[in-house]
Amino acid sequence: MGEYRVMGGRRLSGETAIGGSKNAVLPILAAAVLGKKSVIHNCPKISDTYNTLEILSALGCDVLFDGNTIVVDACNINGCLLPENLVAKMRSSIIFAGGLLGRFGKVSANYPGGCLLGERPIDMHLDAFRCLGADISEEEDIRITANRLTGGKIKLKMPSVGATQNAMLAAVLAKGVTTIENAAKEPEIIDLQSFLNAAGADVGGAGGNIITINGVKKLDNVEFTIMPDRIITGTYLAAAAIAGGKVRLSNIVPEHVRPITAKFTQAGLGVAWERNAVIIAANRRPMGIDIVAGPHPGFPTDMQPQLTALLATAKGESTVSDDIFECRDKHVAELCLMGADITNINSRNFHVKGVGKLHGATVKAHDLRGGAALVLAGLGAEGTTIVKDSVHVERGYESIHRDLQALGADVELI
Repeated sequence: MGEYRVMGGRRLSGETAIGGSKNAVLPILAAAVLGKKSVIHNCPKISDTYNTLEILSALGCDVLFDGNTIVVDACNINGCLLPENLVAKMRSSIIFAGGLLGRFGKVSANYPGGCLLGERPIDMHLDAFRCLGADISEEEDIRITANRLTGGKIKLKMPSVGATQNAMLAAVLAKGVTTIENAAKEPEIIDLQSFLNAAGADVGGAGGNIITINGVKKLDNVEFTIMPDRIITGTYLAAAAIAGGKVRLSNIVPEHVRPITAKFTQAGLGVAWERNAVIIAANRRPMGIDIVAGPHPGFPTDMQPQLTALLATAKGESTVSDDIFECRDKHVAELCLMGADITNINSRNFHVKGVGKLHGATVKAHDLRGGAALVLAGLGAEGTTIVKDSVHVERGYESIHRDLQALGADVELI
């Protein structure tokens, strides 16, 4: 595994363009199994994308990744068994279940892997499939079968992004009408709806509480462009806020980012908008604020570690609450090695007392966003910070070190 070496103390300035969204491209690639040929632009070159393409290839799809465009030809797809070694690498692999079930009426898979963020049950995914008429056997693996999926009423216990997406994929080719109540509202759900409709599906309501899917007989060839990554946008805003300076981020969708920028404004940092860009000016120490992560349009859990790194040096005290995942707090102990004063109330809530400055240390990335947060903390720390196990960060950031270098940071991937 690699590591990031970060030399703190350099203010950031300049501009960078935001690439395609990790959280949007993965379910859209999984949706490609429902149709024929999919040409997908603005795809990020991250390890999760490559792992997803390996799964598509193992299922019999022809795959080409050229530049930032992926071509998936699913005409000769011949498999319904998700390969165990690839499923173990990332939790998002479960999203293939809905598409394969919708196309073939059956799918087999092991329980998915991914970041170690505590218990992340897939019961809502399986309950959604049952509502469409599927039979499910759970032993060492998961076997899902259905003679023919039929539309039904799905009511999610909570607005789970993954369960909403899986239900959408399973229902696209089902007979009749499906409604998903208490659906997730994230922008990535809207992007998936747009992709499916571009391929000939009949899906409406994404971004609201209820999504309605009128089943169609088949999907056709499709060409589509992935939305910009709102979490990378927020991460680089946090980088500027921690290191200080003025940064412009282009190729964004402002309404996707406002739940994040609201917290920077609350902390006393300057945020300005252009049509497809955001500018942050961090010329003073931020003020302590409270963070409560929640489903969209709330503050995203994927930005909680990065904001915690910012609050570690803020003026005053802050509280952070994140009930989305059971154990999204592994970055806390690592930040404390750098001099942060953070007390865990429990694995979902902690109290932050801002200190004047962090100091460099050797720390470890335990998961994707927590690892990114440690890189950011190193930007504002005194001395050198080593962030081990860069593989976690590379799951979601195509080149965080090069992007930060372009803004004036002293960071390299070793």
